[in-house]
Amino acid sequence: MNGKSGVILFAHGSRDPRWSEPFERLRDKLQAQRPDADVRLAFLELMTPNLDDAVAGMTRQGVTDITLVPVFLGQGGHVRRDLPALADACRAAHPGLSLRVSAAIGEDDAVLDALVDYCGRMMDGR
Repeated sequence: MNGKSGVILFAHGSRDPRWSEPFERLRDKLQAQRPDADVRLAFLELMTPNLDDAVAGMTRQGVTDITLVPVFLGQGGHVRRDLPALADACRAAHPGLSLRVSAAIGEDDAVLDALVDYCGRMMDGR
């Protein structure tokens, strides 16, 4: 393995295929900013790939260090209960893999500031 790093943007999923479009744009923007990293999406339910499949695909490509970013505004039950269990299962299935789970994206003040800016622009009709 070459020790490549990666990031998985972890989202809920939906039956509507268009729902994933902003997450795909986020993935593409991050990949453009970090061309050295393997950037992928994974979904909790209703869409593919799931977390296990995304991790397995990355490890097959030589990724040994993954940052898992929950693309959720808050730390609800999925992030507090489901995600740690899923991450532990991935660690068990891939010994030697470093898998770090960040806080939900909406917990970060810079993300909230960007959302405030967006809401203000919408209020101003821009």
